[in-house]
Amino acid sequence: MQQTFLDDIEIEAPSTEGIKYTGSKLKLLPYILSLAKKCNVDTVFDGFSGSTRVSQAFAKLGYQVISNDIAVWSKTFAQCYLLNDRPAAYYQPIIDHLNHLPGIDGWFTEHYGTNVQNGNSLSSKCTKRPWQIHNTRKLDAIRSEIDKMALPEIESAVLLTSLILAMDEVDSTLGHYASYLNEWSPRSHKTMTMRVPSLILSDRKHTVLQKDILSICDKIECDLAYFDPPYGSNNEKMPPSRVRYAAYYHLWTTICLNDRPAIFGKANRRTDSSDTVASSVFEDFRKSESGRFIVVEAIEKLIRNTRARYIILSYSSGGRATAEELQQVLEHSGRILDIITVDYRKNVMAQMRWTNEWIRESEQPNKEFLFLLEKTGN
Repeated sequence: MQQTFLDDIEIEAPSTEGIKYTGSKLKLLPYILSLAKKCNVDTVFDGFSGSTRVSQAFAKLGYQVISNDIAVWSKTFAQCYLLNDRPAAYYQPIIDHLNHLPGIDGWFTEHYGTNVQNGNSLSSKCTKRPWQIHNTRKLDAIRSEIDKMALPEIESAVLLTSLILAMDEVDSTLGHYASYLNEWSPRSHKTMTMRVPSLILSDRKHTVLQKDILSICDKIECDLAYFDPPYGSNNEKMPPSRVRYAAYYHLWTTICLNDRPAIFGKANRRTDSSDTVASSVFEDFRKSESGRFIVVEAIEKLIRNTRARYIILSYSSGGRATAEELQQVLEHSGRILDIITVDYRKNVMAQMRWTNEWIRESEQPNKEFLFLLEKTGN
């Protein structure tokens, strides 16, 4: 029997930074990094970088990283952590200046800030908002000042990352911005304070992209690709119109662009984050004319076209692709070297599962799987 990679995990994941994120792989980082180490690779392509924690970890360990995500805020984070070459001391006076700006009533305050009323509760006449007004006033002032400073793109990305991290620490949400809490969270009473992000100064030449993954996967040359696609629900009763990843983090997009977009709904979402506009093929609930789920075909195309010897695929038991379908896709594309199962409900990693075992395991909720695939041809 093939020896499990889990018998000798040696990697302790380096510290990373990020927002509260539904798809965060923070707890999976030690296992992702350990699988990568066993492959003896140098260049890593993080195809769905999200909050960039995986990209940050690989960069801190000395890998050359290609980080990609369709979201503009993810690109901003990646520019901050992967492309910046200035030390923290350069940014500290700028951060201090921004923190001491007097607040102003601006667009963010108008649409996303509210005064505390009736103690910790919002009054019946008060629209639920993600932030208290003292913090949106600071947001308005700081975001306007960043534009006025007209710094180079990467330096602006460091400041925007700092601003987003600060606002994430004082929100009144469950971690996304498609709905807001009925009562103020304890953290929302605090005053937001920017700090210099934990910058990564590296000699490696990293790359940051903001592209549809299927349009570039056959053009990226790398040793290892890590894919963590958004998951379409496998709930057959899920309606066609539903909140998607782009909608969860629409506010971070607006902070990066500062474009005062058209908004809609109770959560004041960006119109371009609506379910019909911002959908991803990897979240698609429909079947194609061939009778297969569209997301399964997308994963198959992604793996087939990826120019890497090794692929680590992260997938959830709640995803649209069934275990049997995903198994077939992986086996047709190469050799499955390892499968790691993580039980999020128990917050523990299970022992390695062989092919027939992981399929049974996938029927249980709150399971996350890491597949290590060695491609055998294109």
